[in-house]
Amino acid sequence: MSRLRAYRENLDFYRGTQWLEPRRRRERRLTFNYAKAIVEKTASYVVSGYSALVDPVDGSPAELERARRAIDEALAGKEVALVSGGDPGVYGMAGPVLEVLREQGMTLDLEIVPGVSAFNACAARLGAPLMNDFAVISLSDLLTPWPVIARRLEMAAQADLVIVLYNPSSSKRLPRLQEAHQLLLRYRPPHTWVGIVRNAFRQAETVVITRLENLMEQTIDMHSTVIVGNSTTVTHQGYLVTPRGYPSPQGQT
Repeated sequence: MSRLRAYRENLDFYRGTQWLEPRRRRERRLTFNYAKAIVEKTASYVVSGYSALVDPVDGSPAELERARRAIDEALAGKEVALVSGGDPGVYGMAGPVLEVLREQGMTLDLEIVPGVSAFNACAARLGAPLMNDFAVISLSDLLTPWPVIARRLEMAAQADLVIVLYNPSSSKRLPRLQEAHQLLLRYRPPHTWVGIVRNAFRQAETVVITRLENLMEQTIDMHSTVIVGNSTTVTHQGYLVTPRGYPSPQGQT
């Protein structure tokens, strides 16, 4: 039976796995399933992956093209592993694979191994900023129009949600981060706590806790994740902490 596995890089629980290539020997935190997948994938046909994981076979960054290539190889009877970073169901490759299968009316023996997305890894580095309701919003307008992104960001800011920003900035996208910053300041006090993690659990990792008013003074790029606290978020011993609930109104329990 044709089979496709969508494996993802994971950043938690299992420590110490190293890549075979000397230039990629680095310590990783991996989920148990991913550690198991690393062993199994040596017997699989790896279609493509980000450079930190495997050498791409087709060299194409296009997600739908990578998904189609993986499906074609699986339909040819090969055991296929589709490897990249994060979690397959969070801005990941599970969507493109299922989109292609749905468009073509095809079925496969598909296994999706859950991973640890950037918001999980970065929250762990920052402390406990996601202990109440939160929203994850990508500032990339490659697939979603900017007015839609800005509207979602505005609604999340008004609702006092903790906000996680993916793809916050690049050489071409700095104005979007600036616009997002100004939008947030309309609804959040300048002293709102913000955490910025770059290269979480990787070499050259940086963790910064600052105020919303100082956001644009920080180094932020596509390797960064920004977490904007809500009205209750505080700091303690160098960590961000968002309480599980809100204080009860006076006189109520």
